[in-house]
Amino acid sequence: MRLLLYNIRYATGHKKGFHLPIPYAGFFKKTAANLQRIIHFIRLVDPDIIGLVEVDSGSYRSSNACQAEQIANELGYHFVVETKYSGSSFVHRVPIIRQQSNALLSRDQILDSSFHYFSQGVKRLIIKAELEQVVIFVVHLSLKYRHRQNQLGQLYSLIHETDKEVIVAGDFNTFWGDKELKLFLAATGLENANVVNAPSHPSHAPHRQIDFVLHSHGIRIDSFFIPDIQLSDHAPLVCDFSCLASPLAAAGDDRGIRLVKQLH
Repeated sequence: MRLLLYNIRYATGHKKGFHLPIPYAGFFKKTAANLQRIIHFIRLVDPDIIGLVEVDSGSYRSSNACQAEQIANELGYHFVVETKYSGSSFVHRVPIIRQQSNALLSRDQILDSSFHYFSQGVKRLIIKAELEQVVIFVVHLSLKYRHRQNQLGQLYSLIHETDKEVIVAGDFNTFWGDKELKLFLAATGLENANVVNAPSHPSHAPHRQIDFVLHSHGIRIDSFFIPDIQLSDHAPLVCDFSCLASPLAAAGDDRGIRLVKQLH
């Protein structure tokens, strides 16, 4: 299966024009044109599963439409989407921001899904989605180091209760480097699909590894790459994987080769 993880920055764009006429002005601009570029890119990648971070679920930027639903409808996916902020957060009273969400899209049926919230941080959502062979967690961790460490502890508890193979994907905001995850990986037994620690942020000149796809031991990573795409401030992560217990695990997949040819 192919997993695409992408922090799309609410489809508000990146770099050129984003800070005009004033810094961060792009954050408030309409997103329809750039969302179509993102949809075109997703179509080229042809993923089975999509983890989307920073999705607009219905503000005026997206003409009151949910971007995750629009992507799912245009490309034929099942989806779940939810705001990043807990129900008690003051953010629910702030226009635009209260529509900021994360989402999980899947070609296969989503057997079960649930939303959990960290006890600390502003961005608190954990999306848990169960597919036939794997459980996917989508997260966007806090900007504060202390909060991130607390969130990782709570995430460990959810993973520990999961019987199937696990993938945790998201924007971890690990500004101190991947060493922040050392204890979490040791406790959970998860591994980083990005074995060479390639950076994904910012997309125009990547030098930080803050986006991660982590997986349990029963999952084999067949391919991992970061396309040079600048539709957001984050570059996307593309991960081909097989569940080792599956009879299809030995099957090949040439989509990585085809994607590189299409992008270049």
